[in-house]
Amino acid sequence: MSKRTRNSQPTRATTASRPGTGAAAGSGTAPVPGRARIREPQRPRSALERYRGLLLGIGIAAVVLVVGGALFLGASSPAYACTSTLQPEPAASPAPGETPRLGQVTGDLGRNHVTVGTSVTYGFCPPTSGNHYNAPGSGPIAAEFYGKDSVTVPEGWVHNLEHGGMVVLYRCPEGCGTDTQTALGAVQGQLPASPLCGLATTANVVVTRFDQMPTPYAAIVWGRVLFLNTFDMAQITTFYAQSADRGPEPQCAQAEPGYTPSPALATSPAASPVASPSPAAASPSATAPSPSPTKTP
Repeated sequence: MSKRTRNSQPTRATTASRPGTGAAAGSGTAPVPGRARIREPQRPRSALERYRGLLLGIGIAAVVLVVGGALFLGASSPAYACTSTLQPEPAASPAPGETPRLGQVTGDLGRNHVTVGTSVTYGFCPPTSGNHYNAPGSGPIAAEFYGKDSVTVPEGWVHNLEHGGMVVLYRCPEGCGTDTQTALGAVQGQLPASPLCGLATTANVVVTRFDQMPTPYAAIVWGRVLFLNTFDMAQITTFYAQSADRGPEPQCAQAEPGYTPSPALATSPAASPVASPSPAAASPSATAPSPSPTKTP
């Protein structure tokens, strides 16, 4: 074959002989020799980046546990605590001719106001004084009968004692029978007005359940308690007449320590009527000397 014949034969496209390049690869362009893509080496991730999701989940779970635990403890913790239980003491012998005063004197536990919800630890129970709430509806509480399922706390009714009120306490099971509950509910209606201030019993007498005491029943005023083994309305009435109204913040001037009535109140026409003149003083003849008899010579 001549030289011209060999040169006239068509040559194959070089791009077709290279698989994966040019038109056969669908790129449309041939690669430029000597310009290969260079990838930067990846930076290793830190432990925080690798475990970020896990740590976030643990943090959320910890917050939930802390908040839930606080709510649980707040709901389950007692509203008050007692260091000891007060015990009945023998009644003191009255002086000759003196009416015995019922109940026993107790120690002073203070009387500061605390925020509603604060749990107070009392030196003894039932407390007859101590720290208490000072908010409408929380302390002092409404003067009424509270049934066995109604919840009251000392922080509330101790404020009633501070104002001179009386609180009648009962514990279960002794005070929670149907008949006893009925009798306790009638206490206010059987008491007279308060002895010094003349207040209605619906203003200063509370009847409520309290289990942390040595006897089934007790009547208390500020600084004094009458323990009762049985429900005794007669003794409660006497105790009320002898000791109610006398608190550090009484509701009337007559209950203030050292109170003496003013002369204008102590002396009145009804109490000290003006004395009528006696007949001897009203009749001049009664006091005039009688004439001497005339002697006859």
